Amino acid sequence: MTPKRFRDLTKKYRGLRIAVVGDFCLDRYLEIDPLKQEISIETGLAVHNVLNVRSQPGAAGTVLNNLVALGIGTIYPVGFCGQDGEGMELEAALQKLPGVALDHFFCSPQRRTFTYTKPLVMRPGKPPRELNRLDMKNWTPTPAGVRRKVVEAVRALASKVDAVIVLDQVRLPETGVVTREVMAALGALARTRPGLPVLADSRERLRDFPPLILKMNRAELGKFVRGRRVQNVKGIQQLACQLAARNRHPVFVTLAEEGIVGALPSGECAHVPTFPIRGPIDIVGAGDSVTANLVAGLAAGASLSEALELANAAASIVIHKLGTTGTASLRELRPFAAADGGTLDARRGSPRRP
Repeated sequence: MTPKRFRDLTKKYRGLRIAVVGDFCLDRYLEIDPLKQEISIETGLAVHNVLNVRSQPGAAGTVLNNLVALGIGTIYPVGFCGQDGEGMELEAALQKLPGVALDHFFCSPQRRTFTYTKPLVMRPGKPPRELNRLDMKNWTPTPAGVRRKVVEAVRALASKVDAVIVLDQVRLPETGVVTREVMAALGALARTRPGLPVLADSRERLRDFPPLILKMNRAELGKFVRGRRVQNVKGIQQLACQLAARNRHPVFVTLAEEGIVGALPSGECAHVPTFPIRGPIDIVGAGDSVTANLVAGLAAGASLSEALELANAAASIVIHKLGTTGTASLRELRPFAAADGGTLDARRGSPRRP
Protein backbone atom coordinates (compact mmCIF):
# COMPACT_ATOMS: atom_id res chain seq x y z
CA MET A 1 0.00 0.00 0.00
CA THR A 2 1.45 3.34 -0.99
CA PRO A 3 1.30 6.35 1.35
CA LYS A 4 -1.15 8.00 -1.06
CA ARG A 5 -3.47 5.01 -0.98
CA PHE A 6 -3.24 4.96 2.82
CA ARG A 7 -4.20 8.65 2.94
CA ASP A 8 -7.03 8.22 0.42
CA LEU A 9 -8.56 5.38 2.41
CA THR A 10 -8.14 6.77 5.90
CA LYS A 11 -9.36 10.28 5.07
CA LYS A 12 -12.79 8.68 4.53
CA TYR A 13 -12.86 7.47 8.12
CA ARG A 14 -14.12 10.72 9.57
CA GLY A 15 -17.25 10.43 7.43
CA LEU A 16 -18.07 6.84 8.44
CA ARG A 17 -20.81 5.76 10.82
CA ILE A 18 -20.18 2.38 12.45
CA ALA A 19 -22.31 0.49 14.98
CA VAL A 20 -20.72 -1.84 17.53
CA VAL A 21 -23.22 -4.39 18.84
CA GLY A 22 -22.05 -6.55 21.69
CA ASP A 23 -20.90 -7.13 25.22
CA PHE A 24 -19.39 -3.93 26.58
CA CYS A 25 -17.46 -4.41 29.79
CA LEU A 26 -15.37 -2.34 32.14
CA ASP A 27 -11.64 -3.08 32.09
CA ARG A 28 -10.42 -2.04 35.54
CA TYR A 29 -6.66 -2.13 36.16
CA LEU A 30 -5.32 -2.18 39.74
CA GLU A 31 -1.67 -1.12 39.80
CA ILE A 32 0.10 -2.76 42.75
CA ASP A 33 3.41 -1.68 44.28
CA PRO A 34 5.09 -4.92 45.49
CA LEU A 35 7.46 -2.93 47.72
CA LYS A 36 4.49 -1.87 49.85
CA GLN A 37 3.21 -5.38 50.48
CA GLU A 38 1.95 -6.02 54.01
CA ILE A 39 0.71 -9.00 55.99
CA SER A 40 -2.89 -9.01 57.21
CA ILE A 41 -3.10 -9.26 60.98
CA GLU A 42 -6.48 -10.97 60.72
CA THR A 43 -5.64 -13.64 58.11
CA GLY A 44 -1.87 -13.78 57.91
CA LEU A 45 -2.13 -13.44 54.13
CA ALA A 46 -0.24 -10.98 51.95
CA VAL A 47 -1.93 -7.63 51.34
CA HIS A 48 -1.41 -6.02 47.91
CA ASN A 49 -1.51 -2.24 48.11
CA VAL A 50 -3.08 -0.60 45.06
CA LEU A 51 -1.54 2.77 44.25
CA ASN A 52 -3.46 3.53 41.07
CA VAL A 53 -6.74 2.46 39.49
CA ARG A 54 -7.51 3.05 35.83
CA SER A 55 -10.57 1.99 33.91
CA GLN A 56 -11.57 1.88 30.25
CA PRO A 57 -14.23 0.26 28.06
CA GLY A 58 -13.36 -3.38 27.35
CA ALA A 59 -14.57 -6.33 25.21
CA ALA A 60 -16.82 -4.65 22.60
CA GLY A 61 -15.53 -1.43 24.14
CA THR A 62 -12.02 -2.35 23.00
CA VAL A 63 -13.25 -2.54 19.42
CA LEU A 64 -14.88 0.84 19.95
CA ASN A 65 -11.66 2.28 21.40
CA ASN A 66 -9.83 1.24 18.23
CA LEU A 67 -12.46 2.89 16.04
CA VAL A 68 -12.05 6.08 18.07
CA ALA A 69 -8.27 5.89 17.60
CA LEU A 70 -8.85 5.65 13.84
CA GLY A 71 -10.92 8.84 13.87
CA ILE A 72 -14.20 7.24 12.77
CA GLY A 73 -16.80 10.01 12.51
CA THR A 74 -19.70 8.47 14.45
CA ILE A 75 -19.67 5.28 16.50
CA TYR A 76 -22.86 3.80 17.93
CA PRO A 77 -22.36 1.36 20.82
CA VAL A 78 -25.36 -0.99 21.04
CA GLY A 79 -25.52 -2.78 24.37
CA PHE A 80 -26.11 -2.35 28.08
CA CYS A 81 -24.55 -2.07 31.50
CA GLY A 82 -25.94 -2.48 34.99
CA GLN A 83 -27.16 0.23 37.32
CA ASP A 84 -24.11 -0.17 39.52
CA GLY A 85 -20.82 1.57 40.20
CA GLU A 86 -19.07 -0.25 37.38
CA GLY A 87 -21.85 0.81 35.01
CA MET A 88 -21.39 4.43 36.02
CA GLU A 89 -17.66 4.13 35.32
CA LEU A 90 -18.29 2.50 31.95
CA GLU A 91 -20.82 5.10 30.86
CA ALA A 92 -18.55 7.94 31.99
CA ALA A 93 -15.64 6.44 30.03
CA LEU A 94 -17.77 6.08 26.88
CA GLN A 95 -19.08 9.64 27.20
CA LYS A 96 -15.53 11.03 27.12
CA LEU A 97 -14.68 9.42 23.77
CA PRO A 98 -14.95 11.61 20.65
CA GLY A 99 -17.50 10.56 18.05
CA VAL A 100 -19.34 8.12 20.34
CA ALA A 101 -23.14 8.47 20.30
CA LEU A 102 -24.81 6.76 23.26
CA ASP A 103 -28.36 6.81 21.85
CA HIS A 104 -28.54 2.99 21.86
CA PHE A 105 -26.50 2.16 24.96
CA PHE A 106 -28.54 1.82 28.13
CA CYS A 107 -28.42 0.81 31.78
CA SER A 108 -30.63 -1.93 33.20
CA PRO A 109 -31.36 -2.73 36.85
CA GLN A 110 -31.81 -6.35 35.72
CA ARG A 111 -28.18 -6.75 34.63
CA ARG A 112 -24.79 -6.43 36.32
CA THR A 113 -22.04 -4.61 34.48
CA PHE A 114 -19.67 -7.08 32.87
CA THR A 115 -16.31 -6.27 34.51
CA TYR A 116 -12.74 -7.51 34.14
CA THR A 117 -10.65 -6.55 37.17
CA LYS A 118 -6.95 -6.94 36.39
CA PRO A 119 -4.42 -6.64 39.24
CA LEU A 120 -1.02 -5.63 37.87
CA VAL A 121 2.25 -5.86 39.78
CA MET A 122 4.31 -2.83 38.74
CA ARG A 123 8.10 -3.01 39.01
CA PRO A 124 10.34 -0.21 37.69
CA GLY A 125 12.02 -1.17 34.43
CA LYS A 126 9.98 -4.38 34.01
CA PRO A 127 6.75 -5.19 32.15
CA PRO A 128 3.64 -5.29 34.38
CA ARG A 129 2.79 -8.76 35.70
CA GLU A 130 -0.91 -9.60 35.80
CA LEU A 131 -2.20 -11.59 38.77
CA ASN A 132 -5.37 -13.70 38.76
CA ARG A 133 -8.16 -11.71 37.11
CA LEU A 134 -11.43 -11.05 38.97
CA ASP A 135 -14.50 -11.12 36.70
CA MET A 136 -18.10 -10.03 37.25
CA LYS A 137 -20.61 -11.46 34.78
CA ASN A 138 -24.28 -12.26 34.35
CA TRP A 139 -25.19 -15.91 34.90
CA THR A 140 -28.90 -15.72 34.11
CA PRO A 141 -30.63 -15.29 30.73
CA THR A 142 -30.89 -11.73 29.46
CA PRO A 143 -34.45 -10.52 30.28
CA ALA A 144 -36.94 -10.22 27.42
CA GLY A 145 -37.28 -6.45 27.80
CA VAL A 146 -33.52 -5.95 27.56
CA ARG A 147 -33.29 -8.21 24.51
CA ARG A 148 -36.09 -6.27 22.87
CA LYS A 149 -34.33 -2.94 23.35
CA VAL A 150 -31.17 -4.28 21.66
CA VAL A 151 -33.19 -5.60 18.69
CA GLU A 152 -34.96 -2.25 18.36
CA ALA A 153 -31.58 -0.49 18.33
CA VAL A 154 -30.27 -2.73 15.53
CA ARG A 155 -33.39 -1.99 13.47
CA ALA A 156 -33.21 1.74 14.18
CA LEU A 157 -29.62 1.91 12.95
CA ALA A 158 -30.18 -0.27 9.88
CA SER A 159 -30.36 2.58 7.40
CA LYS A 160 -28.00 4.96 9.20
CA VAL A 161 -24.67 3.14 9.35
CA ASP A 162 -21.88 2.27 6.92
CA ALA A 163 -20.84 -0.89 8.79
CA VAL A 164 -21.70 -3.01 11.82
CA ILE A 165 -19.38 -4.92 14.15
CA VAL A 166 -20.82 -7.67 16.36
CA LEU A 167 -18.83 -8.98 19.33
CA ASP A 168 -20.21 -11.85 21.40
CA GLN A 169 -17.89 -12.04 24.42
CA VAL A 170 -19.81 -14.15 26.94
CA ARG A 171 -19.34 -17.90 27.28
CA LEU A 172 -22.80 -18.81 28.61
CA PRO A 173 -25.40 -18.58 25.78
CA GLU A 174 -28.21 -16.04 26.02
CA THR A 175 -26.72 -14.17 29.00
CA GLY A 176 -25.22 -11.26 27.08
CA VAL A 177 -26.17 -8.77 24.38
CA VAL A 178 -25.97 -11.06 21.34
CA THR A 179 -28.97 -13.34 21.85
CA ARG A 180 -30.89 -15.37 19.26
CA GLU A 181 -33.25 -12.45 18.64
CA VAL A 182 -30.34 -10.08 18.05
CA MET A 183 -28.68 -12.55 15.65
CA ALA A 184 -31.95 -12.76 13.71
CA ALA A 185 -32.14 -8.96 13.49
CA LEU A 186 -28.56 -8.80 12.24
CA GLY A 187 -29.29 -11.47 9.65
CA ALA A 188 -32.29 -9.48 8.42
CA LEU A 189 -30.13 -6.36 8.24
CA ALA A 190 -27.51 -8.16 6.15
CA ARG A 191 -30.19 -9.42 3.75
CA THR A 192 -31.80 -5.99 3.45
CA ARG A 193 -28.48 -4.24 2.79
CA PRO A 194 -26.31 -6.84 1.04
CA GLY A 195 -23.41 -4.43 0.45
CA LEU A 196 -23.16 -3.40 4.10
CA PRO A 197 -20.14 -4.84 5.96
CA VAL A 198 -21.53 -6.69 9.00
CA LEU A 199 -18.72 -8.56 10.77
CA ALA A 200 -19.32 -11.06 13.57
CA ASP A 201 -16.79 -12.28 16.13
CA SER A 202 -17.76 -14.76 18.84
CA ARG A 203 -15.69 -16.81 21.27
CA GLU A 204 -18.13 -19.71 21.43
CA ARG A 205 -21.03 -19.43 18.98
CA LEU A 206 -19.83 -18.26 15.59
CA ARG A 207 -21.47 -21.30 13.99
CA ASP A 208 -24.86 -20.08 15.26
CA PHE A 209 -24.71 -16.74 13.43
CA PRO A 210 -26.66 -16.05 10.23
CA PRO A 211 -24.62 -15.42 7.05
CA LEU A 212 -22.38 -12.44 7.90
CA ILE A 213 -18.70 -11.60 7.53
CA LEU A 214 -16.98 -13.98 9.93
CA LYS A 215 -13.77 -13.24 11.82
CA MET A 216 -12.13 -16.06 13.78
CA ASN A 217 -8.85 -17.56 14.88
CA ARG A 218 -7.31 -20.88 13.89
CA ALA A 219 -9.03 -22.85 16.67
CA GLU A 220 -12.42 -21.33 15.85
CA LEU A 221 -11.99 -22.21 12.19
CA GLY A 222 -11.47 -25.80 13.30
CA LYS A 223 -14.99 -25.81 14.78
CA PHE A 224 -16.40 -25.10 11.30
CA VAL A 225 -14.52 -27.99 9.71
CA ARG A 226 -14.89 -30.73 12.29
CA GLY A 227 -12.78 -33.75 11.62
CA ARG A 228 -10.27 -31.87 9.46
CA ARG A 229 -6.85 -30.73 10.60
CA VAL A 230 -6.23 -26.99 10.38
CA GLN A 231 -2.49 -26.35 10.48
CA ASN A 232 -0.46 -24.82 7.66
CA VAL A 233 -1.34 -21.47 6.09
CA LYS A 234 -2.07 -22.94 2.65
CA GLY A 235 -4.58 -25.36 4.14
CA ILE A 236 -6.20 -22.57 6.13
CA GLN A 237 -6.54 -20.49 2.98
CA GLN A 238 -8.32 -23.35 1.23
CA LEU A 239 -10.70 -23.86 4.14
CA ALA A 240 -11.37 -20.13 4.45
CA CYS A 241 -12.23 -19.96 0.73
CA GLN A 242 -14.61 -22.89 1.07
CA LEU A 243 -16.29 -21.33 4.10
CA ALA A 244 -16.60 -17.92 2.39
CA ALA A 245 -18.22 -19.53 -0.66
CA ARG A 246 -20.64 -21.50 1.50
CA ASN A 247 -21.44 -18.53 3.74
CA ARG A 248 -21.62 -16.07 0.80
CA HIS A 249 -19.66 -13.52 2.86
CA PRO A 250 -15.95 -12.87 3.48
CA VAL A 251 -14.05 -14.86 6.10
CA PHE A 252 -11.03 -13.66 8.07
CA VAL A 253 -8.78 -15.95 10.10
CA THR A 254 -6.13 -14.63 12.50
CA LEU A 255 -3.07 -16.86 12.90
CA ALA A 256 -1.12 -15.18 15.73
CA GLU A 257 2.55 -15.04 14.70
CA GLU A 258 1.68 -16.23 11.17
CA GLY A 259 -0.47 -13.21 10.31
CA ILE A 260 -4.00 -13.07 8.87
CA VAL A 261 -5.84 -14.89 6.07
CA GLY A 262 -8.81 -13.39 4.26
CA ALA A 263 -11.15 -15.01 1.71
CA LEU A 264 -14.00 -13.72 -0.44
CA PRO A 265 -16.99 -15.71 -1.77
CA SER A 266 -15.61 -15.12 -5.29
CA GLY A 267 -12.64 -17.35 -4.47
CA GLU A 268 -10.11 -14.54 -3.95
CA CYS A 269 -7.86 -15.29 -1.00
CA ALA A 270 -4.93 -13.45 0.57
CA HIS A 271 -2.44 -13.96 3.38
CA VAL A 272 -0.48 -11.20 5.11
CA PRO A 273 2.33 -12.36 7.43
CA THR A 274 2.87 -10.67 10.74
CA PHE A 275 5.47 -7.95 11.31
CA PRO A 276 8.68 -8.75 13.22
CA ILE A 277 8.52 -8.65 17.01
CA ARG A 278 10.30 -5.55 18.34
CA GLY A 279 10.51 -6.42 22.04
CA PRO A 280 8.27 -7.71 24.87
CA ILE A 281 4.67 -8.23 23.80
CA ASP A 282 1.20 -8.41 25.36
CA ILE A 283 -1.39 -9.93 23.01
CA VAL A 284 -4.43 -8.60 24.90
CA GLY A 285 -6.56 -6.52 22.53
CA ALA A 286 -4.80 -7.53 19.32
CA GLY A 287 -7.82 -9.37 17.94
CA ASP A 288 -10.11 -6.42 18.60
CA SER A 289 -7.73 -4.07 16.80
CA VAL A 290 -7.85 -6.43 13.82
CA THR A 291 -11.66 -6.37 13.87
CA ALA A 292 -11.86 -2.57 13.98
CA ASN A 293 -9.32 -2.07 11.21
CA LEU A 294 -10.81 -4.71 8.92
CA VAL A 295 -14.25 -3.14 9.12
CA ALA A 296 -13.05 0.46 8.87
CA GLY A 297 -10.98 -0.44 5.81
CA LEU A 298 -13.80 -2.33 4.10
CA ALA A 299 -16.30 0.46 4.83
CA ALA A 300 -13.86 2.96 3.26
CA GLY A 301 -13.51 0.85 0.10
CA ALA A 302 -10.31 -1.10 0.81
CA SER A 303 -9.58 -4.24 -1.18
CA LEU A 304 -9.18 -7.57 0.59
CA SER A 305 -5.38 -7.29 0.70
CA GLU A 306 -5.50 -3.64 1.82
CA ALA A 307 -7.88 -4.44 4.68
CA LEU A 308 -5.57 -7.27 5.78
CA GLU A 309 -2.52 -5.00 5.66
CA LEU A 310 -4.21 -2.36 7.82
CA ALA A 311 -5.42 -4.94 10.33
CA ASN A 312 -2.05 -6.68 10.50
CA ALA A 313 -0.22 -3.41 11.09
CA ALA A 314 -2.67 -2.49 13.87
CA ALA A 315 -2.13 -5.83 15.62
CA SER A 316 1.64 -5.35 15.48
CA ILE A 317 1.30 -1.97 17.17
CA VAL A 318 -1.09 -3.19 19.88
CA ILE A 319 0.90 -6.23 21.00
CA HIS A 320 3.84 -4.00 21.87
CA LYS A 321 1.74 -2.00 24.37
CA LEU A 322 2.25 -3.66 27.75
CA GLY A 323 -0.07 -3.75 30.75
CA THR A 324 -3.06 -2.32 28.91
CA THR A 325 -5.61 -3.21 26.26
CA GLY A 326 -4.08 -0.99 23.59
CA THR A 327 -5.22 0.62 20.35
CA ALA A 328 -3.55 1.67 17.10
CA SER A 329 -4.03 5.24 15.90
CA LEU A 330 -3.70 6.57 12.37
CA ARG A 331 -0.51 8.33 13.43
CA GLU A 332 0.94 5.00 14.55
CA LEU A 333 -0.27 3.16 11.45
CA ARG A 334 1.09 5.71 8.97
CA PRO A 335 4.76 4.56 9.11
CA PHE A 336 3.68 1.10 8.00
CA ALA A 337 2.81 2.60 4.64
CA ALA A 338 6.38 3.09 3.40
CA ALA A 339 7.51 6.63 2.76
CA ASP A 340 8.21 8.20 -0.64
CA GLY A 341 5.91 6.03 -2.69
CA GLY A 342 7.12 2.74 -1.21
CA THR A 343 4.94 -0.28 -0.74
CA LEU A 344 4.01 -2.52 2.14
CA ASP A 345 5.84 -5.75 1.49
CA ALA A 346 3.18 -8.28 2.51
CA ARG A 347 5.40 -11.24 1.60
CA ARG A 348 8.12 -10.29 4.07
CA GLY A 349 5.72 -8.63 6.52
CA SER A 350 7.84 -5.51 7.00
CA PRO A 351 7.84 -1.93 5.75
CA ARG A 352 10.42 -1.24 3.06
CA ARG A 353 11.51 1.58 0.82
CA PRO A 354 11.95 1.13 -2.92
